[in-house]
Order: sequence, then structure tokens, then C-alpha cells
Amino acid sequence: FDALTRVYWPAVRTYVAFAWRLEEADAEDLTQELFARAFTGGFFDRYDPAKARFRTFMRMCVDRLAAKRRRDAGRLKRGGEAVTVPLELELTDGPVERPIAGGDDPEAVFRAEWVRSLMETAVARLEAEYDAAGHAVRFAVFRRYDLEGPDRPDRPSYAELAQELSLTTSQVTNYLHGARRDFRRSVLDTLRAMSGSEAEYRAEARELLGIDPP
Repeated sequence: FDALTRVYWPAVRTYVAFAWRLEEADAEDLTQELFARAFTGGFFDRYDPAKARFRTFMRMCVDRLAAKRRRDAGRLKRGGEAVTVPLELELTDGPVERPIAGGDDPEAVFRAEWVRSLMETAVARLEAEYDAAGHAVRFAVFRRYDLEGPDRPDRPSYAELAQELSLTTSQVTNYLHGARRDFRRSVLDTLRAMSGSEAEYRAEARELLGIDPP
């Protein structure tokens, strides 16, 4: 549930703000209610992996909840009797903004935000794993070369990165190779946790990474 919330919360929050034209506070409250319902149990009982991907199921749940709130003509209130999801997560940061990816198609917007959140979660998991293992410098190489804008004009060369981090060029090469491998594993592990079936997991991996996972 922790992984599910980390990946889907930003996607749901952005989607309802865009697709349902909600203000920031209303989008946040509706997202909070959705995950509160999911956390209290029974929420996923009606999910059938034979009918749809889990991502599609989540979007349908969002739409049903948003439609109900619109029918009730009631704005969600913060606090009061609302159930708070008991997770220590930093899930929101700043106002709701329409993502660049996705265009005018709400479903495409939801998928684009889901992919972004999935990747960010995988990066965070990898960084925590490397920190715990005492390999922070390896993640620093990966971050500086691959994450901080690979297309930027001032991207450092292997030699410049080696000098910056007091490494050899061979170490930079090896660390990048290992980090990219481990990052792909982290993405796959996160993706597996997000999938409703093995078939869905493999289909998502092929679409997202262009690979057939082991």
C-alpha cells in the first residue's frame, strides 16, 4: 500500500484537478478520500485483472468518486470527520499544475503522471538502497550524469565527473553501468507492485521499458 500510494497519489491528484476542473484544495481532498477508502479495506475487492489493468481500475474509481461528489454538490472539507491516511509520506508539494505530457486527453494526462511518479519512486528506492549500503557516491554519479538532464548542454563528461567526485574514469563507467542496471530493477520491482497480474506487469514493462522482464 505504501508503494501504491507513493505512485498513484500524484497521478490521481493531477488527474482530478485537470479532468474534473477542481481547485487545488478540492483535488487534494478527493485524493485523500480515495486513499482513505482504499486503506480501510475492501476497496480492491471488486477489481478483476481479466477486465482491465489496475491503472485503468484506479482511474475509474477516481471518476466514480468525483462524479458522486459532483452529484452531491458538496465540496470536500479538510479535517472534521474526514479519515486521514496514516502514512508518513511527503506526497504533495505546491499547487496542482497541469503536466506538460498528455495534452488535452485526461487519460493520457493520468498515464503520463503515473509514469512520472513511478520513475520518481524507483529513483527514491534506489537512492535509499545505495545509501544503506554505503554507496552514496555511486548514486551521485548516476544522478549527475543520467538524472540531472541528460540533454543539458553542460552535461559533464566521464573525465569531468571523475574529477568532480574524486574517482577514476573507469570507476565512473562501472558505477554508471551498475546504477543503470539497478535502476531498471527498481523500476521493475515498483511496477510489479503496481500491477494486478503477472500478464499486466509484463505488458506494462514492455510498453514502458521495451523489455520482456525475467
